[in-house]
Formats: sequence, structure tokens, C-alpha cells
Amino acid sequence: MPNNQQEFIPVYLFLGFLEAGKTLFMQDALEDAHFANGERTLLLVCEEGMEEYDTSKFKDFDIHMHVIEDLSDLNEQNLAKIAKECGAERVMIEYNGMWQIQSLFDAMPDDWAVYQAVFIADATTFQQYNANMRSLVVDKLNMSELVYFNRVTKDMDTMPLHQIIRGVSRRTDIYYEYPDGEAVFDDIEDPLPFDVNAKNIVIEDRDFALWYRDIMEDAKKYENKTVTFKALAVKNPTFPPNIFAVGRHIMTCCVEDIQYSWIAAQYGRNFQPHKDHWVTVTGAIEVRFNQMQGVFVPMLHVTKLNDAEPPEQEVATFY
Repeated sequence: MPNNQQEFIPVYLFLGFLEAGKTLFMQDALEDAHFANGERTLLLVCEEGMEEYDTSKFKDFDIHMHVIEDLSDLNEQNLAKIAKECGAERVMIEYNGMWQIQSLFDAMPDDWAVYQAVFIADATTFQQYNANMRSLVVDKLNMSELVYFNRVTKDMDTMPLHQIIRGVSRRTDIYYEYPDGEAVFDDIEDPLPFDVNAKNIVIEDRDFALWYRDIMEDAKKYENKTVTFKALAVKNPTFPPNIFAVGRHIMTCCVEDIQYSWIAAQYGRNFQPHKDHWVTVTGAIEVRFNQMQGVFVPMLHVTKLNDAEPPEQEVATFY
């Protein structure tokens, strides 16, 4: 159980694929006096590669390592038991790159909470992983606050790496580490393809996925602003009479992950969308706090609505 100074056990999550450098990155962190500040730490290793932890260097720190080799052992009862046995005050997890993140979330005890998620990547192999296992890459990037590329050479073009990360998240920090140990922050600006300061923000069909991600990541940026976009209108029978959904199907990485992404729209007129009802809507954004999710979410107050033809590419993408 967590101590009296906190309500949960913080989890530091380290993601990446085999031989990406996760072990060395975590070894350095565990030896850092600023990080190893005396808290009893449970180190869960879910993937064993060529590198091994030098536990002799942990002797001055209260670190307890446990290896989980099989996904079936990743369950709430087992994790709670392991944490209780060592009296863990925090948890560091070297996660298996071939396991879905949801498997970990389903297994985490109720008193664990992810405090930070870092994706460690080998710059020389990352594009190959992205090409061959895109869904697993996106699965990890979706929740990473930081992507740390190692094995970057001075003559390497990092733009393709940058574009892959930005195709999933505009808010994730990116660092590149060179052989001499220098770590450089990626400060490339990615201007949005629409003017968020315009009197009426017009979202082109090709830019819907980028806009949707941006408004869901930073809804307050759009508060009281007017937007126009084409969307698929859907009526949920549980909605109040004047509320419906406007959105589009978005593909993040592959066909299997396509899902209808929407925001609630309120309209003063009697509007009952039929099946496959495409509309062009204009309205003002109101931002509300969702208590259940603990985030600010946008709502569209529709001022103008017209039937529309489907976009040339009905499934929106980030490319």
C-alpha cells in the first residue's frame, strides 16, 4: 500500500522495442542520485535483451528487481503481491515492446498510477519498426510524454523520425542522443495547416484528423472560437433531442484502428441525421470539464448546417 504522503504508487514506464537501449537508459536513471532519492523502488523487467542490469550498483539504493517473462503473469493479483512483498513506494517498468499497453493498464492495481512514460528508440532501426509494426509503435507513442532517440549520428537526417512522432502526437517531447553523449532537443516547429486565430477557422477535409487531435489535446485554445468543417452527423438515442455527434472516422496507423472520432453538437433546430448523413457545420466552441475523464472537452454550438457530399477520402488520416 502507498505511504501516508501519497494516495497512489507512481509508475515510471519505459517503452520501446528489443535492443532499443531501455536497460542502459534505466540503469543510468537508477544510479542518478537525483532520481534514486531513497524511495523503495520495484523494478519490473518485462523484456530481457542482450544488456543486463548491473545490480551491484544498486546496493546503496533500495531497489528490488522482478522479472516478468510471460504476459499471463501480468495481472493485478500478481503485481499487487510483488509490490506488497517489497513494500514498493514507486514502480519502474521496462515494458515488452510486443505487448499492447492496454494489457498493462488492465493489470495495474488500483493504487498504481502512471506518473511518466518515456519511449526509448534506436534511431537506426526505428523507421523499420514503424514500417513493419506500425500499430505497436503507435500504441506506445500514444501515451509517451518523451521520445528519446539514441545512436543518432551527426550526419543523420532526423526529419523522418520527427515526422513519425508528430504523426501521432504534437505534444510529445523529442530528444536525440549522439555517440558522445550529447542530447539535443528537437525544437522543429510544426505549424498547423489552419489559422487558429481566424475569425472563422475553416478546416479543410484533408486536415480534419490534425484538427481533431489538436482540439482534443488543447480544447481551451478553441474556446469561444468559430469553426467550419465537414463531418458525418450521427444521432445517439441516449442524447437529448437537440444534441448529436459530428465527426469522422480517423485512421491513426492501420485499418484495424479506424474509429469514429466526434464532438457533441447542439443545434436549436429540429435536426435528425439519417444514416451516412454528411454535413458542413459552422459553430462556436464551448469548453466543458468532463468530471469522469478529468479533462476539458469541446462542444459545438451550431449556427449553420447544410447537407454535404462525402469528402473524397472519407476516412481521415494524419498524412
